[in-house]
Amino acid sequence: MVTAILISLAVVFVAELGDKSQLITMTYALRHRWWVVLSGVAIAATLVHGLSVAIGHFLGLTLPERPIAFAGAIAFLLFAIWTWREGRADDGADEVRVAEPRFVIFAIVSSFVLAELGDKTMLATVTLASDHNWLGVWIGATVGMVLADGVAIAAGVLLHKRLPEGFLHRLASVLFLVFGLWLLFDGALGLRWVALAVTGSVVVLVGTVALIRFARRPDSAPAAASTAPSSCDSP
Repeated sequence: MVTAILISLAVVFVAELGDKSQLITMTYALRHRWWVVLSGVAIAATLVHGLSVAIGHFLGLTLPERPIAFAGAIAFLLFAIWTWREGRADDGADEVRVAEPRFVIFAIVSSFVLAELGDKTMLATVTLASDHNWLGVWIGATVGMVLADGVAIAAGVLLHKRLPEGFLHRLASVLFLVFGLWLLFDGALGLRWVALAVTGSVVVLVGTVALIRFARRPDSAPAAASTAPSSCDSP
């Protein structure tokens, strides 16, 4: 059992590095408290790898990847709209509203489960469970995912401290949009090149708009500074 735990932990941890799950985790950590995100990740990892172990060790079944990917795409697109509207609402509010932890955890768990079903991490867990102790694989895979996504949470917390709240909302919304479009075109429709073109175009467009807005921002500061003395000098 110890061997199964260590092997599963190492395999899943390495498989998660740079995976979309880490990006999703960091996206949530940009906007919510770290312990809420970590709790959601832990619950989702337990569910996903529990299902993986059941499939690999007990059932030997396969999951319908395209319907699951389509459901995940719809979920991420809805999260993108929700996050963008939250950011717009917070721009006009005196105080930033904090979402209820239970709602955030539900969003994290649902998005993680949909994103991980049929993913390479889940397939690795299914394979390990067919040859090793199922309980050890379940424990090791769950801990490995939580550790890997914990790194992403730390990165999100650092960015949250250094970047404005409104910018973080917009960044999270764009990331959810990219995740949703990728799952829709690549996972659900099987159009990898279209997914690359669409998501790449979104990233380039958003980056261009951000650069233009950033380039225009310094021009307004000198203008405001130059008008201030004139009002003071007037009799």
